Amino acid sequence: MDEHVGILDGTTFLVCDESGDILATPDQPVGLFAHDTRLLSKWVLTVDGQRLSTLSVDDIHYFENKFYLVPGHQDVYVNSTLSVVRRHTLTTGLQEDLTVINHGGQPVDVTIRVDVDADFADLFQVKDAAPERKGHHYRRIDDGRLILGYERERFRRETIVSVTAPATLDEDGVTFEARIDPHHTWHARLTALPDLPVPRGLDGLVIPRRVVRNARQKEHRLLEWLDQAPRLESDWAPLSETYRQSLIDLAALRFSPFLAEDKSVPAAGLPWFMSLFGRDSIFTSLQALPFAPELAATTLRVLAFRQGSRVDDFREEEPGRILHEMRYGELTAFDETPHSPYFGSADATPLFLVLLDEYERWTGDAELVRSVEQEARAAIDWINDYADLTGSGYISYERRNTRNGLENQCWKDSWDGICYRDGRLPGFPRATCELQGYAYDAKIRTARLARELWGDPAYADRLEREAADLKRRFNRDFWVADGEYMALALDGDGRQVDALSSNIGHLLWSGIVEEPKAEALVRHLMSPALFSGWGVRTLAEGQGRFNPIGYHVGTIWPFDNSFIAWGLRRYGYADEAARIAAGILDAAAFYQGRLPEAFAGYSRSQTKYPVSYPTACSPQAWSAGATLLLLRTMLGLRPLGEDLVIRPALPANLAYVALLDIPGRWGRLDAYGRGPAATEARRYQPAPHQISAP
Repeated sequence: MDEHVGILDGTTFLVCDESGDILATPDQPVGLFAHDTRLLSKWVLTVDGQRLSTLSVDDIHYFENKFYLVPGHQDVYVNSTLSVVRRHTLTTGLQEDLTVINHGGQPVDVTIRVDVDADFADLFQVKDAAPERKGHHYRRIDDGRLILGYERERFRRETIVSVTAPATLDEDGVTFEARIDPHHTWHARLTALPDLPVPRGLDGLVIPRRVVRNARQKEHRLLEWLDQAPRLESDWAPLSETYRQSLIDLAALRFSPFLAEDKSVPAAGLPWFMSLFGRDSIFTSLQALPFAPELAATTLRVLAFRQGSRVDDFREEEPGRILHEMRYGELTAFDETPHSPYFGSADATPLFLVLLDEYERWTGDAELVRSVEQEARAAIDWINDYADLTGSGYISYERRNTRNGLENQCWKDSWDGICYRDGRLPGFPRATCELQGYAYDAKIRTARLARELWGDPAYADRLEREAADLKRRFNRDFWVADGEYMALALDGDGRQVDALSSNIGHLLWSGIVEEPKAEALVRHLMSPALFSGWGVRTLAEGQGRFNPIGYHVGTIWPFDNSFIAWGLRRYGYADEAARIAAGILDAAAFYQGRLPEAFAGYSRSQTKYPVSYPTACSPQAWSAGATLLLLRTMLGLRPLGEDLVIRPALPANLAYVALLDIPGRWGRLDAYGRGPAATEARRYQPAPHQISAP
């Protein structure tokens, strides 16, 4: 199988081949998954013993698609008098509507068979290609249903297969014997629904409840989501297409966590990260604030509820720490992975405070801010006490779970994502630069909340003093004098990890950089070493580990670029922010509006199109959110009291962008930006897929 087809709905997703079949291998995320367990590993349709050939695939909605097929292998001429239509819809599981059409002039007798199996693999087992299982599988026919199951002590998962048409069920699948008259159709509906009971004795591993909706209800809910978002008008059609696709992807990734059955947070990304992630949910909520502020509200409530309250080395939990990841599979249930939840993230805690303040600035929701005051104070205490591993006053990290905890606990969390200029890897603890920026921003913002909403000016004064001291020390200790940029990190001995990376753009977003140093950072960000023309690379060309297809050492991440552009606007570099927005939005046009997790860092002068990164998640929440934040940045949107400040700076050949009905504490307002293309004659006519910046 060369191509995969995927549909999703929150934490439930289906990946199959282009004929609609599932034939999983141990190490590929193919199958029907829900809450980190593969519920179908085989779902193969045959007609008279033959598999089917694909004519086309219709991507109807994110939760629904349709396959047009013919039996057997077809040559240049399609000779079959039978055609088959499969319609897959995700509810709580899979619903397949199967239609066979007889186009001939004679009745036909056909045997229609769907072979079914479920390995119930934990998603981590699939990801790590570790098929070993410790429980036992079972299957039975019960009251006209095929039940596939897996049980290991107190952990049990089942998939229940049922049909609407007369059929013979056996332990390996379903068989239909059908006579179809000339120019008539035969139809059946098959369902594969999960039974996911809470593991006995594991009350903390409660699977989020789901509201069951049919396809019509899901479509209505999607249209409501799109209608509630601001309306975009632009002279460049691909921008509108990318905006719409980004909103649809965020809708697809929404799921309702525990305690919030009617509210949603974004899952991180298909296929590996279809769950709650602290960092990803916070970044995505920040990006989406001017468009869907309810995502931020639910994210804040859920993360506050699940905030760390004890010291647990296995889960890397500490009082005040915000979780990194929450999982529900077998390995988590038996403490073979620490994800119930896992707290191995050094940035989610300060970012929680950043989101809390930004949310209140946009919405005026003082009640929520007051309701999580104690959690916010606990997060500050974690930054000051638990996160300062070296006594230097900097956030740093070193995993305490040495069996399967994350080594790098920043957003560049791959094994080689943090490195010296010459490619060597530093020791631990590691204090990456952006963590200090987040901590600075968190203290400045929390001080405002303390002064204006909690009535504690003394606490506010203290936080502002701490932030000022952090900024002073940071600009001294992280400044690489011979290169005029900020080091990627400090190692455990306080030495500079001197690689030049995209992280310096996050420092502009946080505001920790002293004004005289900002110009040098901008010069590096826009230099050919970092800026490829499509976007800013994660690691500069010429560094020891640079690799344009290395996960965190040379690829381009749309989310990363969206925050870099936001930081450039903060320091007054509007044209540079527009160039980054232009590159990323140009790339989106090549991906039919759906920005992937990352793409290769090749120079735009080398390739006419962005080169795909082979294992990138798509859709991914903070990549979908990148378009939204870039729109905010291009229009210069900033809440100021009860007003919305609008200072547009568009790429060169965008004539106008209008964003209508932007929600906030002001009600609904419109923003309009006119670009250079509206007032200046073009020196050349750009290709229709490009949005070129100066």
